[in-house]
Amino acid sequence: MNTEKLERKIAELAQGDGSAFDYIYGQTNRSVYFAVLYIVKDKMYAEDILQETYVRAIKNLSQYRRGSNFAGWLIAIGRSIALNHVKRASREVPTDFDAQAYRYGETHTELPFIFDVAAKVLEQDEYEILMLCQVAGYKRREVADMLEMPIGTVTWKNNRALEKLRQYLEKEGANEG
Repeated sequence: MNTEKLERKIAELAQGDGSAFDYIYGQTNRSVYFAVLYIVKDKMYAEDILQETYVRAIKNLSQYRRGSNFAGWLIAIGRSIALNHVKRASREVPTDFDAQAYRYGETHTELPFIFDVAAKVLEQDEYEILMLCQVAGYKRREVADMLEMPIGTVTWKNNRALEKLRQYLEKEGANEG
């Protein structure tokens, strides 16, 4: 991720240049999405919260401190919205539609098996690092910048997450066979 160019585009967006948003979104959406997905564990809600995160960020762009970690700032906004969503959803009374969503073609919101296992087995920071490095295709250095961690920590947590997943899957495979 080119931090200087990102900062330049953020400044352009703050001055009203809407075309700068495409670049900003392209550089930051995956990290925000995976942070939110870990919390809500539902693709449909994660996508909605991702949109809400950017709407809220644009409204409050004046609160962003230039030169600080923009991706980290967005992730914090997304996590806050996601946690509020989970809190609100825990108070809702389920309806028949919710219980039988599969009858209405809503099964596409389920996470792929490996994402579900990763969310179950890994700590939040391990999950985010794994998703950003292995699924989203960011380089460890880029993830280190996004999450404001040393690259050695990112490398260690990525390797640890992969090992935890491998051990879990091997254990599950042994239990089935």
